[in-house]
Amino acid sequence: MVRVAVLLSGGGSNLVAFLEGCANGTIPAEVVAVGADNEASGLEHARRRGIPTFVEQFDRGEDRDAWGARLADAVGAVQPDLVILSGFMRVLPPVFVHRFAPMLLNTHPAYLPEFPGAHAVRDAIDAGVTETGASVIVVDDGVDTGPILAQRRVPVLEGDTEGTLHDRIKVVERELLADVVRDIANRESAIEEN
Repeated sequence: MVRVAVLLSGGGSNLVAFLEGCANGTIPAEVVAVGADNEASGLEHARRRGIPTFVEQFDRGEDRDAWGARLADAVGAVQPDLVILSGFMRVLPPVFVHRFAPMLLNTHPAYLPEFPGAHAVRDAIDAGVTETGASVIVVDDGVDTGPILAQRRVPVLEGDTEGTLHDRIKVVERELLADVVRDIANRESAIEEN
């Protein structure tokens, strides 16, 4: 069983799917804490399930490394095996990344290295492509530049809006993340058995 800390910035729809997978046994993980960089509505999904939550707000003009160190301490306090960014919309400073990578994962709504950054779905529609995708990566010091662990193509349908396309991509992101976490858990089990 993998101990997971999740970081988010918004509504937490991917967190809900992950928690449901943990609860029904399809994802061999336990979410031990959910943190955010603001009082995000997604924290309520964890609170309703009795999962500890925390907020480490980044204040305008604050030193990014000082914030990153505080955030790292908050995450480290729950001793996770894995940290997952689930709609966490702030670039993490190296002080955080280096503490948790390579066990620091992010999902991204594009087939990386295509369409990195915060507006991947809109960028795909604006580019007029016929397909985009979803990826799960290890977070590094860049923006969506880390090693790719899993990815799958998602077609862009005629008449797609940013919202309809993003909804279909989220389904694939959730499936890929579950697969990656299962793989990590299976490898840990194999190591422990030897």
